[in-house]
Amino acid sequence: MDFFTNNLAQSLFVVGLILLVVEVTVLGFSTFVLFFVGLAAMVTGALLYLGILPDNVLSAMFSMGVLTLLAALLLWKPLKRMQSKVSSKKIKSDFIDHRFILKEAVSPTQSPKHHYSGVEWALISDESIAAGTKVEVTEAEVGKLHIKAVESE
Repeated sequence: MDFFTNNLAQSLFVVGLILLVVEVTVLGFSTFVLFFVGLAAMVTGALLYLGILPDNVLSAMFSMGVLTLLAALLLWKPLKRMQSKVSSKKIKSDFIDHRFILKEAVSPTQSPKHHYSGVEWALISDESIAAGTKVEVTEAEVGKLHIKAVESE
């Protein structure tokens, strides 16, 4: 504990850096709590190092508390807004472009099951496709494969 108090500025800076790294790498920047505390610890460490704050644990902890609250108040909404921006781009699944021969007819009103990769999938199509037709998966959802007929090669 003496090492921590004797090197308070450097210790707080290192602790703050570790908290920021954990927030970003381990938690994926999903919670902002460690980010705010880490940022406050780094700023407090810098203020202690520059001699702006008295070099004692009480003033360092008070400063960290105030700076954490201030960071949370100022950065919460911008960070939430940044986090809520989601790409509308479709992700290409491993199931896309998978081809197989239909065992049963598929239509907009008929959704037979297809066993693939250990899962029973409901087959979805906007058009009627006869049994025995070669089809290709165009989109995959939870438990559903969207298919279309393909030309025989």
